[in-house]
Amino acid sequence: MTKHFVVVAIAGFMGAAAVCAAQKPVTVELKDANGQSVGSAILSVGKGGSGVTMKLNVKNLTPGEHAAHFHQVAKCEGPAFTTAGGHFNPDQKHHGLQNPAGPHAGDMPNFTVKADGTSKATLTDPLVNLGSGDHSLFTGGGTALVIHAKADDMKTDPAGNAGDRIACGAIIK
Repeated sequence: MTKHFVVVAIAGFMGAAAVCAAQKPVTVELKDANGQSVGSAILSVGKGGSGVTMKLNVKNLTPGEHAAHFHQVAKCEGPAFTTAGGHFNPDQKHHGLQNPAGPHAGDMPNFTVKADGTSKATLTDPLVNLGSGDHSLFTGGGTALVIHAKADDMKTDPAGNAGDRIACGAIIK
């Protein structure tokens, strides 16, 4: 009985360690249409163990509000980054955090770039994870983080009138 308990306890610990290892922070390198670095994002498990928190640190972007979305393919070929596909949307919802028929799992709040072209912002997406399953950002070989030229209007399908894709980074294990 004691030996069985020890084996079960060790197996439980190993399983918990595997979950924690699979959900360690992930750094996403962001590049512009010319392949130049515009910064990075660190993705980690959200508060309470669910969702994803993103710490964005970018430079050389136009000042003002910008949209950031998780896209469905871990491919960032410039100049237009269309290889990243559409927004990550495993539930087949409509776009927008303010859309009653939405949002896509990859929809997030806008962030602001200062006059000097930099931003350090923290965004949260409660509908995705860094673990497994159809809401994992690693599903199907990974996803991409895309920054758009303009702010997201939070309701218009398919992308909130957020404009061109100006930076992209693949999210892979």
